[in-house]
Amino acid sequence: MKKYGRLEKVDLREIWNSGASDFTAWLSHDENIGELGNVIGMELEVRAQDQKGVVSLADLLCKDILTDHYVLIGNQLERTDHAYLGQLIAHAAAMEAETVIWLARIFTEEHLATINWLNKITNKSTKFFGLEIEAYKIGDSLPAPVFNIVIKPEDWVRQEKKSNSTQKLTDYELLQLEYWKELKNFLEESNSFVRLLGTPPKSWFNGTIDRGKYFLSVAVNSLDSSLNISFTIIGEKARDDFDKLYEIAYKDSLTEISKDLVWYAMQANVKSAVTLKTYADFTVKSDWTNQFIWFKEHLERFDKFFRPKVSRICQ
Repeated sequence: MKKYGRLEKVDLREIWNSGASDFTAWLSHDENIGELGNVIGMELEVRAQDQKGVVSLADLLCKDILTDHYVLIGNQLERTDHAYLGQLIAHAAAMEAETVIWLARIFTEEHLATINWLNKITNKSTKFFGLEIEAYKIGDSLPAPVFNIVIKPEDWVRQEKKSNSTQKLTDYELLQLEYWKELKNFLEESNSFVRLLGTPPKSWFNGTIDRGKYFLSVAVNSLDSSLNISFTIIGEKARDDFDKLYEIAYKDSLTEISKDLVWYAMQANVKSAVTLKTYADFTVKSDWTNQFIWFKEHLERFDKFFRPKVSRICQ
């Protein structure tokens, strides 16, 4: 009768004694980052950590050579936590990463729900993945790490090699991309202190306010011909922070930003937001300057108004 070995689970700390920094060094080797890419369906190439900004020892900046987009990989060898989620989003924004991969020993239900929500509210060019890390051995064999996808974008499919048919943007998407680039140029040329991050081909653009939990986002909506700005709060204390801000800022915001502001808590402990809408058709290029002026004026009002108040509630 044949004998078989027994598969045994290995404690991750037995493999990477120094935790995240050891794991990041291991993952950066070609064969290991290649294996992670195979699991997700990307061809990942490690880039120098200081190429796009300072990241932590638990983060690894890569490029997906199939799309030429930046990918930020963050890892925890423990259970996921809110503090690291905020740090990871802040680093992704600073480095203009279009894909964020969060690796952890185990994901909580709350963080799985958060990643799912992030994938729903962002455009299709921005993606969030959650993978759990395990390791096994048989007898005295070397431990074998395993990556298991636990959350991914709903419409994600494994990428194939670049081809002219699959990589081209539609005319509508190209117009959106041009619009965001021109808005970014307009803000820079007019010496605005608001910084927009990334160049998505869809109608979503983001700028960080503070600590990876507070964001200014802008969007255009062709269905109702509207321009939109949102000040968004995410994370463990999103509802608490929203309530504190509402108490100290609601009345003043209607005079210092706009009487048309809408305050609402969309999901307790996940997301709350303050939004402003005006009506204009972004597909009319002759009106872009007027639209950019509106965005600049109100983005600066949002930033000036909320930044000091965020500092107050974070003390």
